[in-house]
Amino acid sequence: MTRNNKAAKDMRRIMTGKLGESLAVVHLQKMGYQIVAQNYRCLYGEVDVVARDGDTLVFVEVKSRKSGTFGAPQEAVGLEKQKKLSRVSLHYLQQKRLETCKARFDVIAVRMSPDGTRIDLIQNAFNLIL
Repeated sequence: MTRNNKAAKDMRRIMTGKLGESLAVVHLQKMGYQIVAQNYRCLYGEVDVVARDGDTLVFVEVKSRKSGTFGAPQEAVGLEKQKKLSRVSLHYLQQKRLETCKARFDVIAVRMSPDGTRIDLIQNAFNLIL
């Protein structure tokens, strides 16, 4: 693969991810979530969306796919990603002094195809992993 082909492929992947995140935020808002932060970054990594669902703070990972070649979007949130999101969430809670706040992890799977877009919200997708 040439450098230009790789750059174009990377750009398509980034654009798919950004579109998926935008669609996910709209979906969360329709579900009654209040968006607190998007693309929260710290030295441990990044979480796509931090939101409130009632009295619970929710750390949301968004996974988007345009095809099923690499499996369902939510399958990309494996053990290592869960560990990373756990560390990021703990950092966020400590930084914001919210250690006693109820919190959970949700995953949004966005499937984009010529037939339309499907968005699945998986609440309590996994537990905190240290």
